[in-house]
Amino acid sequence: MSYENYQCLKIRIDRGVAFVTIDNPPINLFDRELFREINRVGKEIEADDEVRVVVFDSANPEFFIAHADIALIQQMPTEVPPKADTLGAVHKIFERYRTMPKVSIAKLEGRARGGGSEFALSLDMRFGALGRAVLSQPEVALGILPGGSGTQRLPRLTGRGRAMEIVMGCEDFPADLAERYGYINRALPPDELTPFVERLAYRIASFPAEAIALAKASVNATELPIVEGLIEEAHYFNQTLAAPETERRMVRFMEIGGQTREAELDLGALVEKLAE
Repeated sequence: MSYENYQCLKIRIDRGVAFVTIDNPPINLFDRELFREINRVGKEIEADDEVRVVVFDSANPEFFIAHADIALIQQMPTEVPPKADTLGAVHKIFERYRTMPKVSIAKLEGRARGGGSEFALSLDMRFGALGRAVLSQPEVALGILPGGSGTQRLPRLTGRGRAMEIVMGCEDFPADLAERYGYINRALPPDELTPFVERLAYRIASFPAEAIALAKASVNATELPIVEGLIEEAHYFNQTLAAPETERRMVRFMEIGGQTREAELDLGALVEKLAE
């Protein structure tokens, strides 16, 4: 993949990780061009066999993505159309990141409000800088609602009561409170955020691509009733057993001390050697 001719994104591929930096001055507004490029890069990453993890961050220390361009919303029809039976454009763009067979991460060092928050919520993980990262869904104050998936993703992460507080209160949530609510995975000191995210991204990217894809699909199956989800899990697990890389890694695991007391005391270090 070439990842060329982007205006709002800067893209770098390293060791199986796509680092995508949002750069749409002055506030990283989610305007038409940024939507177009977020859609395009998602398609390219999904099709790129060399990429196993994608990390989104921002070139602007104050804004991850400010919010959706209000001018675009004002252009939408005011006459209520019939209820759709398929996903709209924005939902399709965001759903690609939730369902693609890659791991997606948001590294938040500034404000992610409205559509910016919803985009971060559509990714697999979110990590924020203490004292810098801010998230919110201010739409109800404008007379609308979080229509880019916020009302659906937030309750699944935070629980209904906290989601109602976020959506109805329209207030900013700093990183430490967002972490407590489950809005983000972790809040870290600013100087620790990048090393942590990069280490995690490279670590995941060192694992077999098929195992990553099937594990993510199995986690996504939690939206099914439990019995159906367990059946899906078993099916995905059986598929991992058929992969040649699985056998190689299990053999390697035993060769370097797996299932011995000494090695198991520091299993994290042992796992990192499996790619060698």
